[in-house]
Amino acid sequence: MIIPDFSREERLFKKGYKTIAGIDEVGRGPLAGPVVAATVVFDNNDKKIKELIKFGVRDSKMLSSKKRDFLYDVIIKDCNDWSVGIVLEKIIDEINILEASLLAMRFAVEKLSIQPDFLLVDGNHTIENYPANQIAIPSADQNVFSVSAASIIAKVTRDRMLVVLDKKYPEYGFAQHKGYGTKLHLEMLTKIGPCKIHRKSFAPVKKLIPRFTKKY
Repeated sequence: MIIPDFSREERLFKKGYKTIAGIDEVGRGPLAGPVVAATVVFDNNDKKIKELIKFGVRDSKMLSSKKRDFLYDVIIKDCNDWSVGIVLEKIIDEINILEASLLAMRFAVEKLSIQPDFLLVDGNHTIENYPANQIAIPSADQNVFSVSAASIIAKVTRDRMLVVLDKKYPEYGFAQHKGYGTKLHLEMLTKIGPCKIHRKSFAPVKKLIPRFTKKY
């Protein structure tokens, strides 16, 4: 398992940056539900960071649900600031998933109580026209501590949303697969058609809509 470190943030602190935010998103691949981004800001506190790494802060995809829930509580307690941005499926269908992911990131950063002067963004794209220095880092959720922490906040937030949505649309099993295209999900889609929170622009959903036109 790759262990993230705080070295990139430390280099930026030494260059004079005061507030450094790590940003990540989850939910680009699912057939249903929102895309969620999170941003997390830490002080340059070596002792605290080492403790959090020891606790197991990693890319959220490498952690169990139980571990993510534990770390979520630890991160929001020990970080300097954090926030989430959410873009719903209707907007995803209107602007495409990449633009929706970047929009969710923008929402997350803009909601911070302390606006950062440097952004560390997971992936290949920065946030367009955002008034701060920033860099896009592929696989930052695995290697950059602040981004790993953001990935956990985003993942737990989205998973909890899908558990709630499962109560409203129990036929699909959202609490189990969180909207991803599992065998169960695809079987239920074929059987009863898409519901309100499905992404109508995604091919496995889009091809079924003509069969269930009365639902719309």
